[in-house]
Amino acid sequence: MPDDLRALGWDASLDEAWSALARRPAWAPGRVRRIDRGWSSLLSAPGPGEQPPPPDRVRNLGADVAVGDWVAVSDDGERVEQLLPRRSVFVRRASFEGAHAEAQPLAANIDVVFLVHALSSPPNERRLERELVLAYDSGATPVIVLTKADLIDDVDAAVAAIEHIALTVPVHAVSGRTGVGLDALVSLTDGYRTIALLGASGVGKSTLVNALVGRDVQDTGTVREADDRGRHTTTAAELIPLPGGGWLIDTPGLRAVSLWASGEGIERAFQDVFDLAEHCRFRDCKHEDEPGCAVRAAIEDGTLDPRRLASMKRLVAEEAALEDEQRAQEKAADKRGRRRPRPPAQGAR
Repeated sequence: MPDDLRALGWDASLDEAWSALARRPAWAPGRVRRIDRGWSSLLSAPGPGEQPPPPDRVRNLGADVAVGDWVAVSDDGERVEQLLPRRSVFVRRASFEGAHAEAQPLAANIDVVFLVHALSSPPNERRLERELVLAYDSGATPVIVLTKADLIDDVDAAVAAIEHIALTVPVHAVSGRTGVGLDALVSLTDGYRTIALLGASGVGKSTLVNALVGRDVQDTGTVREADDRGRHTTTAAELIPLPGGGWLIDTPGLRAVSLWASGEGIERAFQDVFDLAEHCRFRDCKHEDEPGCAVRAAIEDGTLDPRRLASMKRLVAEEAALEDEQRAQEKAADKRGRRRPRPPAQGAR
C-alpha cells in the first residue's frame, strides 16, 4: 500500500473535491482496484485529513462505480457512499438486454487509452474509428498500439497504412515478447498516470500487460490460425501497478464496440472529413450529390477514402438512434411516475 495518495493518481483537483464534501469522512478516500459482483476492492493511503485508509473491500450497493474511481466510504466502512468527480471515464453503450439505452462505465480517471491492434493481421479500421470516438469522449488521450511487431517484416509500412485513420494520434509498434517499442509506452506513465487498454480478444493485450508490468499478471491464450482470433483471457477490469510508478487498467476483450452518446468524439476522430466540410458550398451539405461539396470532391480526386465518409455517417446515425432510444426510455419512465435521471454522455468534469 503506498504511503501517499498521489502515488495512486491523486491530484490537486481531488483535494478540492474532498474538501468540498458536506461532512468530514471517517475514512481516507479509496481508489477502486477491482469490481466483483457488487463488491469494490480498494487501494488507499492515509488521507488529506490524516484519516485512516478504508477497508480493502466494500459493497457498491447501487453506486455506479468503475475501476479507477475515487470513492468516499460510509462511516461504518461497509459501502461506497459517494463518488468523487471523475476527470475522465471510458463509457460504452450497455450490452445487456433491456439496458441498451444506458451507459456502462468501463474505467475512470484515465490519462491515456491504448487502442490495441495486432500486426499479425490488418488492423480493423472500422473498429479503430469507433475506439477513437470512445477514447476522445472519455476525456483521456488516445494512443494506438500495434502489437506483435516481431511477426512482420515491414513495420513502417503497417504503421503508414493506418495514418489516414490515426490522423494526429501517436502510433506505436511494439512486441510484448521481444520488448521492442515498450520504452515509449512506459514513458507515458510518468507522474503516476493511469493507462487503460482497449482491444479485441487475440490482439495480445495480456502479453502486453505482462511485459509492461514485468511479471505474469494476466493469462495469455492461443490464437486460432484461421481467423487470428483468441479467447478472452482477461475476465474483469483491474487496476494494476507499474514498476516505475503509474497504473494500468486492462479491460476484458470486447467483441463489439458500441457507442455511447458522443460529445465531440466523432468530430475529433473524423477531423479530416469535418475540415473538408468547412469548404462545402452549403452549410447543411449531406455530402451526397450537392453542388460544390468539398468532401465529394476529395473522394473523387483520391485524397479521401470513401469508406471514411460512409463510416462517419454510420456512427452519426447510430448516435442519433441511441438518443431517440434514450428519449423513449425517459418518456416511458415518466408515464410510470418513476423517471430515472438521464446519465451524462461523459463523466469527466
